Amino acid sequence: MNSAVVTVDWDHPTDPHPGPRLDHVRTYVASGGADGHLWHGVPTLLLTTLDRATGHTVRTPLIYGRDAGRHLVVAVGSGGPRHPAWYRNLTAHPEVRLQVGADVFPARARTATALERETYWEAMTALWPPFDDYREASRPREVPLVIIEA
Repeated sequence: MNSAVVTVDWDHPTDPHPGPRLDHVRTYVASGGADGHLWHGVPTLLLTTLDRATGHTVRTPLIYGRDAGRHLVVAVGSGGPRHPAWYRNLTAHPEVRLQVGADVFPARARTATALERETYWEAMTALWPPFDDYREASRPREVPLVIIEA
């Protein structure tokens, strides 16, 4: 039996389309996280996932919370009817890379259980209140909360 080894280029991800998110990512990366980690007063990280269709890596800026060394992100997709691409990517390939400030490291992502989601939702909306509006706009879709562990 011949098993293929897949090489993932984590160092050269595709960034968002031109606009504010791309500007945020470029500022974050260029400054080593010194500028961009805080965005509108909230902490952000850069999540790199493996695109489930192309096999290329894709980088996305996200607001995050923390608990016991874990990073928490919400897959709201600005309230759209579908889960955001980054979330669909990590459900297919849970190995990810994070940049949090100057620190860049591999991690593993998973969807929070119902109890974990209930536990962390209030903390995430306290951090960024529009998450509740996005969740309401995305109904009947259940907005996933993601736990990322190094």
